[in-house]
Amino acid sequence: MEQIALEWSSEPHYYSVGELTTALRGVFAEYFTDIWVAGEISGTKLAPSGHYYFTLKDEAAQLKCACYKMTARYLKFKPQDGVAVLVRGRVDLYDVRGEIQLIVEAIEPQGHGALQLAFEQLKKKLEADGLFSPERKRPLPTFPDRIGIVTSPTGAVIQDMLNVIERRAPGKHIRVYPAQVQGEGSAEQVASGIDYFSESGWAEVVIVARGGGSMEDLWTFNEERVARAIAACSVPVISAVGHETDFTIADFVADLRAPTPSAAAELVAPTQESLLEAMNVAEHKLLQCIRLKIALSARALHGVEIDRIRLHQLIGRHAQMVDDLEDRMQDQWRFAASRRKSALDLVASQLSSLDLRLRFAAVQRRLEASETGLTQTMRLRLSDARNELAPLEAHLKQLSPLGILERGYAIVERGGKVVKSAEGAPVGSEVRVQLARGGLAAKVIRQE
Repeated sequence: MEQIALEWSSEPHYYSVGELTTALRGVFAEYFTDIWVAGEISGTKLAPSGHYYFTLKDEAAQLKCACYKMTARYLKFKPQDGVAVLVRGRVDLYDVRGEIQLIVEAIEPQGHGALQLAFEQLKKKLEADGLFSPERKRPLPTFPDRIGIVTSPTGAVIQDMLNVIERRAPGKHIRVYPAQVQGEGSAEQVASGIDYFSESGWAEVVIVARGGGSMEDLWTFNEERVARAIAACSVPVISAVGHETDFTIADFVADLRAPTPSAAAELVAPTQESLLEAMNVAEHKLLQCIRLKIALSARALHGVEIDRIRLHQLIGRHAQMVDDLEDRMQDQWRFAASRRKSALDLVASQLSSLDLRLRFAAVQRRLEASETGLTQTMRLRLSDARNELAPLEAHLKQLSPLGILERGYAIVERGGKVVKSAEGAPVGSEVRVQLARGGLAAKVIRQE
């Protein structure tokens, strides 16, 4: 790598933050445009936009990574914490936060364990989508005349299948869609072959075939693109991948799984004696036409691909800024909601203290307490008054003339006045005699 020369000057050069980040991004774009980085994934986050953000780390350091939605949809497996991977991409500077990050273009798992993890992830996802449901499986036609095969045109698999069909059912119409069944781009070719037979409506049944191999060799048939194409195919699909002990995602999605490619050929070809010789010629012409079409299309798309990549990068950067702003907006919304709730709780507490029902209840309690105290006080006062009145009542009874009358005495009144001497009641006067109980009207007849 060339060293960047720095010129010494007595006059300092001042950069704005934007100018400096732009300059650093240019350096990264020049020297770190297509690199591979090995590490372990941690802190994985899937944004609502479909972008993945995670950290790639090892024993010495860690690096922020961003995988945009358009790239993530083609990954063999989705990023998951704790998985060791090889990541290909370019180094960029996210100037909004001033962070160096790796823009991920591809992820390769390190070891068989990562592939098994990717297999289980996709299997779980497609099963949840209903692609493995027995209800969507379709029966094979009993005697199909038009058979579509998607496989490599140069391997032993296609020859074995053709030999079986030729031996068992001569006269069948067969179309082979040549597809790379291993390596980069193979999943797209296999899916394109399935789509071709689905859209053309020519085939009555489609066989997707490949010979045996390791899990890595068979990975094309564990891709989501292939699984979705099989599920969407308008005619029944037979999966004939690997040996009898090999299982792929395509086996679970297909309408029927054959243990081997030859067994698949036996399923669609009831026993007959010969096969049409023109099949090899048609296969060769079809292969030539497709190769020519691919070559012409590749030239036309090469120029468009460059612009697409630049547009993809620009969209990715802006989408990342949107994700960042969305996180900040959610934090501010939660903070504002918390403040409003606290204010509401305070107002509710104040209103509770002003509630007339509570004040009336307090007054009622005080009134009841006063009434109880007043009753007790009145009872006490009456008791004290009775205690004071009792001796007076007894003394009054002793002094009362009624008490004397009870002993047989009487009171003589004349004209409403008590007669105390004989002169007060002369003979012939009328008097009233008051007894202890009742009284008498009398007339004085004589004085003694």
